[in-house]
Amino acid sequence: MIHQTVRVREACEADMPHLATLFDLYRIFYKQPSDEEAARAFLSKRLARSESKIFVAERDGSLIGFVQLYPTFSSISLKNRWILNDLYVGEECRGERVGEKLIAAAIEFARTTGADALSLETARHNSSARSLYERMGWKVDDEYLSYCISC
Repeated sequence: MIHQTVRVREACEADMPHLATLFDLYRIFYKQPSDEEAARAFLSKRLARSESKIFVAERDGSLIGFVQLYPTFSSISLKNRWILNDLYVGEECRGERVGEKLIAAAIEFARTTGADALSLETARHNSSARSLYERMGWKVDDEYLSYCISC
């Protein structure tokens, strides 16, 4: 089967049925229970409130991946920043550079918004994602430690 070129674009509300399915699969990858309706509600709220920026990868009229960015700010640099919080490519499309295209779109978006940085975290066990990030020039931050507390 010959596939068309992958197109990356900003997500819109019309994408929600397919985007929610991908987001649910992403959450399942991180050992969360499947809940497509909750995934749809969560993403719809983020888009409606402009609380995140979501880019989707589309091929042959189907969504095959997404990246979600959250805004934040740096008090030190006095500039905005973005957090690349979620990246997912459907299993059947992995190894086809779809993730690279989504990350490239995220980097370009961060640059055009005047951000001084785009950051991300990933699970230690996610070696394929870590390999992708490092291949694209991301560096592990060895200056700062990341802490978290459950609320």
